[in-house]
Amino acid sequence: MGLDDLPESWTVWNEQRDGRIILAYRPDVFDAEAFPAPCLPTIYVTNGSRANRPGAGQYATEEWHATLFAEPEIEIANETRESRDAAIDAAVDVAGQFANGEIDYRGAYQQPREAYLAELDERTGRTD
Repeated sequence: MGLDDLPESWTVWNEQRDGRIILAYRPDVFDAEAFPAPCLPTIYVTNGSRANRPGAGQYATEEWHATLFAEPEIEIANETRESRDAAIDAAVDVAGQFANGEIDYRGAYQQPREAYLAELDERTGRTD
């Protein structure tokens, strides 16, 4: 598996020299015109620290993560792997689950953005 196996609804938004990757879900739909700018589901593949302090993510660790966000502060899933390639595979797997409506993004919200979540429901086929 690899980025070539990424579901059609996801795109490689950015691939950085240090190996980090940002994947975006349907940027043609979830753009800053139709929804607030943060409303772009993304998956980050990174080896940055997950410590809960400002700037911690800029420090590389031995682990790689595939982290799905509905918005920058709304983390939905995180898969930890020992290598970049394994984290990319995990990201592709999470992207597929998300695209198929298998991930509960609504449960991550305390105050949901109903129009945004309704659009995600429609795009992913969720009927909760």
